[in-house]
Amino acid sequence: MQVNRCGWVSEDPLYQHYHDTVWGRPDFDAKHLFAKLCLDGQQAGLSWLTILKKQKNYEQLFSGFEPSVIAEFDQDKVEALMLEPGIVRNRLKINSIIKNAKAYMVFVEQGNDFSAFLWDFVGGSPIVNQFESLSQVPAQTPESEAMSKALKKLGFNFVGPTICYAFMQAVGMVNDHTTDCHCYGQY
Repeated sequence: MQVNRCGWVSEDPLYQHYHDTVWGRPDFDAKHLFAKLCLDGQQAGLSWLTILKKQKNYEQLFSGFEPSVIAEFDQDKVEALMLEPGIVRNRLKINSIIKNAKAYMVFVEQGNDFSAFLWDFVGGSPIVNQFESLSQVPAQTPESEAMSKALKKLGFNFVGPTICYAFMQAVGMVNDHTTDCHCYGQY
C-alpha cells in the first residue's frame, strides 16, 4: 500500500520514519527543544537527512544534549570533537552548541521556562496550516523571525529565521504537513 507523505520526504526509511513519527508532532519538553534547536543549527547549508543520520553520534558526543554538561566543554573538548567523523566537523557549528548550552543555562537559572518561551511565539499551541503542496510552505515567517531575534539576543547561535522555522515545523509549533499527507490532522 502506497502511503502519501509530504513532498520533501525521500524514499530513505530513516527519513520516512522521522516524518511519520517525529516531525510536526508537538513537543513541549524543554531539553528536547534545546537538542532539536542545536541539531537544526547543524543543518545550515546541509540536508536534514545528513544530520538525521548523524543524530545518534551527536547525542553520544554531546552528552545526550544535557545543557549543563555541554556548557562546561572546553577547547580541548572542541578539538576532540573536530576529529570525530560521525558529526559535522565544523568548528563554528560545534562551538555554537556549546554557546547555546551556556545561553540556555543562563536563561533557566534566571527562573525562565525555555519551552514556554519558545511556544509563546505561536501563542502556546500549534498553528495548523493547510498547504496543499510543498511550494506553498514558506521558508520563514514573522514568528520565526521574532524567535530568531529573541534567541540571538539571549546569546544563541545558528538560529536564523529559516532555521527557526524548520525547528518550529519539526517540533509541531506549526503543522506544515501538506493536506494530502497521511500525517495531516493526526495531532
